[in-house]
Amino acid sequence: MLVEAPPKATAPQQNMPEYDLRQIDCDPNFWYPVAWSHKVRAGKAFPTRYAGHPIALIRPEKGPVYALEDRCAHRQVPLSKGMVEGDCIKCCYHGWAFDRAGKCVTVPYLNREDVGRPVKAYPCREKSGLIFIFPGDPTLADSVPVPDITQVGNPEFKTRQFGPRLKCHYTFMHENLMDMNHQFLHRRQMGSITARFMGQDKGENFLEARYSFARKGGNQPLAEALIFGKHRDLEGREQPVEEIVSIRTTYPYQTLKIHDKDGDLIMDLWVCYTPLGSDQFGTQAFGLLSVKKPKWGFLLDLAWPALGLFTHRIFEEDREIVELEQKAWRELGGDHNIEVFPIVKALRSLLARHGVPNKAATPRHEG
Repeated sequence: MLVEAPPKATAPQQNMPEYDLRQIDCDPNFWYPVAWSHKVRAGKAFPTRYAGHPIALIRPEKGPVYALEDRCAHRQVPLSKGMVEGDCIKCCYHGWAFDRAGKCVTVPYLNREDVGRPVKAYPCREKSGLIFIFPGDPTLADSVPVPDITQVGNPEFKTRQFGPRLKCHYTFMHENLMDMNHQFLHRRQMGSITARFMGQDKGENFLEARYSFARKGGNQPLAEALIFGKHRDLEGREQPVEEIVSIRTTYPYQTLKIHDKDGDLIMDLWVCYTPLGSDQFGTQAFGLLSVKKPKWGFLLDLAWPALGLFTHRIFEEDREIVELEQKAWRELGGDHNIEVFPIVKALRSLLARHGVPNKAATPRHEG
């Protein structure tokens, strides 16, 4: 079961985290996706995890999906290996049955009520093709909104899911997407482009940075050209602003939106980084990428495989980098990053302020 977390980090002076950022866990008092809806079939249970805690998702033949701790109270065998019967899950070992509230309703060989111990139940919601749990204080669940992923189900957009696992702390992923100055990494996929910082907005629980891009050389990828239009190298001349790319972390979620020069939304990405292990050095990303359909919708359908391959290659380059960052953190025994970009400094402060220092976290002493 989840244990009581230490006090939250506070925002120290000069945007420096009070604790090593990679020792700050996600705040559990939010809704986190733990599975895609299509993975949890009717009449079946599905095993997943949040920050080292095993979770069983159970979908009865009738009624909504629910979430229990994936350990039978009897012998600690995973409930996800059991059998769904009616609105209950029966452990595969002795047949102890638990309802959606985690109450043990049957110990079959004793034929008595109130004999078996309960298991922990998690608030659970299903939305936008995702199953969310609320791993923190369950009394807060109804007061915290489930994320609104606006373009899912919108007939004007075509949406694809992606859900890779990464061997790194979730904060590396927030930094990677927020900092568009790393386009040099993607030069083999995108040619030579330069990010131009266009401004920012920030508040207590969010930070948004805006960029445009200028092509400096190399061929534009076909998938990019089909969706966003042709961009050419103007051979040293100042390039017009064709699109605005807005990256926003609204704790603990992240979005990337692209608006064209007329202000119309043409691409919308929503992503959450759900921690897997107890040290949170493993992450399951749950992402939904929505692209506006052109007037002739079949053109997007034709480009869709190419777009999928293009985004996969970009992500694999990002994956290698963030996992190398995590490897360096382990080898050096802590965070030795020297950050100079004000946006990333502000992001690190935001993540530190809203996260929860783990048991290994020790205060930093800046000299």
